[in-house]
Amino acid sequence: MSDQIRILIVDDIPETREHLAKLLGFETDMEVAGAAESGPEALELAQKLSPDVILMDINMPGMDGIATSEQLASLVPSAAVIMMSVQGEADYLRRSMLAGAREFLVKPFSADELTTSIRKVREREVEKQSRAADRVEAAVTARSAESASRGGQIVTVFSPKGGVGRTTIAVNLAVAAAHEGRKVALVDGSLQFGDIGVMLNLDPRQRSLADLVPEIAAGVPESLDTVLVKHETGIDVLLAPPTPETAELVTPAYMRGVLARLRDDHDLVVVDTQPVLNDMVLTMLDVADKIVAILTLEITNIRNLRVFLEVARQLGYDDGRLHLVLNRADSSLGIRVADVERSIGRKVDHSIVSDGRSVVYALNRGVPFVISNPEAQVSQDLFRLARDLSTIHADAREAEPAQRSAQRRSIFAWR
Repeated sequence: MSDQIRILIVDDIPETREHLAKLLGFETDMEVAGAAESGPEALELAQKLSPDVILMDINMPGMDGIATSEQLASLVPSAAVIMMSVQGEADYLRRSMLAGAREFLVKPFSADELTTSIRKVREREVEKQSRAADRVEAAVTARSAESASRGGQIVTVFSPKGGVGRTTIAVNLAVAAAHEGRKVALVDGSLQFGDIGVMLNLDPRQRSLADLVPEIAAGVPESLDTVLVKHETGIDVLLAPPTPETAELVTPAYMRGVLARLRDDHDLVVVDTQPVLNDMVLTMLDVADKIVAILTLEITNIRNLRVFLEVARQLGYDDGRLHLVLNRADSSLGIRVADVERSIGRKVDHSIVSDGRSVVYALNRGVPFVISNPEAQVSQDLFRLARDLSTIHADAREAEPAQRSAQRRSIFAWR
């Protein structure tokens, strides 16, 4: 019974629900766990029954299949949605995939098409969960092996949506930390279309990761020091390759080695990323001591961040590593901070005010605003964030021996 695929049927037409249940009843490896006639009922049953696969009708009155699937992605992320529709247009397929559906079936479909899709989707989900578990184990092992020897900390700045000020915050965070007396490296992890060089007014002909391509095959960043650009603010900058095709040559394993080397030689390594969750970005998140997740008071960004937090939990990132930073926090957009915190299920750790005049002026000059206008509130917010991250890291390192001792005592307490 444990090997059976548990299925939830969601369709507003009773005859369709009954027909699907009868078809699936002939399959020995499948079990119809329940049936719902509406989106709200599907959300309730999915949380109660924890199905493996959900057969979802796209056209339902009230909450349709698209809206229901979007909520299921965060409420029951382990359930794979197969969307069913009488329309086979590309727009319906695209919207379904964006909502999180794993497969799209056009009605009417045969019993073979239905069962094949269910088995294929379930097989892919099992493989994905297995890969995620392997990634967590590898990340934990790597962090454990590195924890004894590492000197500084890696702070990875991420947002699941572009246009929220991620790169601006990464650059100014690095410069603010250097201003506080720390040795800082700034890494442009947006390898295909990085903007850090522009923001720091660096010559585009400067050396970058592209110059290390001959070493990538060997996997050891021997010449890393030769491509670090010393900026006038005191930070060391590792620029992204100048062309997208060169960026494709940089492997996640090599990037892991680069970040480990930088950690050994710096108090702080700030890594800018891009708003995707591919192998490269996941590597940058895996090795991070702290993940600074950026959000703004926009409904799409809030929704995307909520999904990212669920992914982070599945990957084994504990809440202590995640720091939520609300950018443009004083913008009047009809959404309150309390509404955001209730939606994402946790508190915002830091906030940065909106100051378009200072930020844009600094950007156009290629000078970080923490340097061009250090007295501005937006700059003070970045200085505070840099100090807080430094304090948190120091406290965590002092607590590590005590935590390990406490863990050993708890493990062996029953003897």
